[in-house]
Parts: sequence; structure tokens; C-alpha cells
Amino acid sequence: MVKSGGHTWFLLIWLVMTTLALGSCYPKRVGPIEPSGERLTWPKMSIEQKKAHMAEVVLPRAAEVFRAWRPDHFAQVRCTLCHGSGAIAGNYRMPSDHLPRLSGEVLLGPEFEKYPDTTRLKLNRLVPVMSESLGLDSFSVITRRGFGCYSCHFGPNGPMFGH
Repeated sequence: MVKSGGHTWFLLIWLVMTTLALGSCYPKRVGPIEPSGERLTWPKMSIEQKKAHMAEVVLPRAAEVFRAWRPDHFAQVRCTLCHGSGAIAGNYRMPSDHLPRLSGEVLLGPEFEKYPDTTRLKLNRLVPVMSESLGLDSFSVITRRGFGCYSCHFGPNGPMFGH
């Protein structure tokens, strides 16, 4: 039986776990550096900073995912892929009517049935890449919060899960 060493190990494990938990808090700092010397989070960025981050980080990463899937179809990836014609007018709001509406089911059963490859690609590749690029937590089926399919797509009757 360890007497004093057990307490030390417990504190060390607790410290490591707390550090990991705090280090994985969202939103992450992914934007430009603010005057304090720290990077901005997505919600704290101005519209101009968000546009620059989208052009420099998000769009290239999204294009990489889509080109790896269908190189001929996605040879040119632009803002209009996700934002539709609104992007031309400067409207970047998401979710967007430009994208197909989803079923509203949390586990996307109808989408998997009709478009299994597309649904799998977006869940397994696109959502993680986009959430990481924006510094946002990926959608959790348990909490029904975070960046996921309904961050970009409407459900059958409009926005879902707080988007």
C-alpha cells in the first residue's frame, strides 16, 4: 500500500487531466493576433477578419476535401459552393438556403440511405476539417451542440440545433 505517494500520483493525474480539459476548450484561437498578443477566436473576429480567415484557411481546406473526393467536379472551389449567390452580394450567413435541406434526424438516416458516400464524406472529413479550421467544437449527438451538418444546412422547417 502506497501512503504518501498515492496522493501525489492522484494530484499529478488530476493536474494532467485538468490541463488537457482546459486545453481542449472551445472556441479555439484560430484567427489573427489581437493587440494583447493572443489569437482571436472565430466569434471574436470582425467580418473582415472572418472573410480573410475563410479565404486563407477554411476555403483551401474545404477545397482539399472536395477535390480528394471528386477532383473533376470540384476543380474550382469558391465561396459560392457553400454560400451560394449570397456570397457575391456579401451575404455569408449560414445555414444557407443554397444547400439542400436535411431531414432533421439527428443521425441523418434518410441522408445515409439516399446519399451514403456524400453523407459519410461530410461527416467523417468535412465537418472535422471545418470545425477545426474555425476553432469550433464538432457537433455532439449527446449535447446537440457544436459545428455539424446543420451549421450549413437547414432542416426541413428551418434552422436546427441552435444554428
